[in-house]
Amino acid sequence: MTATREDWQRACVIKPPPGYTPHIGVLVAMLHYARLTTLQAVAGLGVEELDATPPGFSNSIGMLLAHIAAVDRVYQRLSFENRDFDEGENALYGGALSLGKEGGRVQGFPLEHYLDELEAARADTLAELARRDDEWLALRLQVPDFDYPNHHWAWFHVMEDEVSHRGQIRVIRKALAGQAG
Repeated sequence: MTATREDWQRACVIKPPPGYTPHIGVLVAMLHYARLTTLQAVAGLGVEELDATPPGFSNSIGMLLAHIAAVDRVYQRLSFENRDFDEGENALYGGALSLGKEGGRVQGFPLEHYLDELEAARADTLAELARRDDEWLALRLQVPDFDYPNHHWAWFHVMEDEVSHRGQIRVIRKALAGQAG
C-alpha cells in the first residue's frame, strides 16, 4: 500500500473519523497515523531484507511486523473479549508476540504477507471500536491479573508499541543499507 497525499493530509489532522465516538475516534486517528508511518518505513522491502537481522540487533523487520500485528490481536482478546489468548491463538501468535523468545521465529514471507496480517488485525480492531463508546473506553479491563489498565490505555499501548517498533525498523533499514555499501 502506498499512501497518497490525501491519506497523509487526513492522517495529519487528529480528529474523530465518522462512525466513532469522540475519544475513540481520536484514538483511531492516531492508530491510523502510526500505521501509515509503519507502512512508509517498510515500503519496497524484499524477503531478504525482511528476514535479515544485522549484527547487534535481536529481531528482523519481518519479526517486528509480525509482532505489531500480534499485539493488535492480543489486545483485541484482552479488551473486547475479556480474556487472554487461548492455546490455539498462542500457538499462532505467541512467537511473534514474544518477538521469538518463545519460539516461532518468523521468516521467509514477502512483505504482502505482513501487510495483509496488519490490515486484517487492524480491520477487526476498528470494527470492534466502532461498536463501543467513550464510557466503555474509560472502563478497566476485566481480565484476571490484568484488570488495572483501562481500555483507553490498552489501545494507546498498541499504538505506542507500533511506533516504538517502527523506530527499530527504521534503524534496522539503515543498518542493512550500511552493510550493502
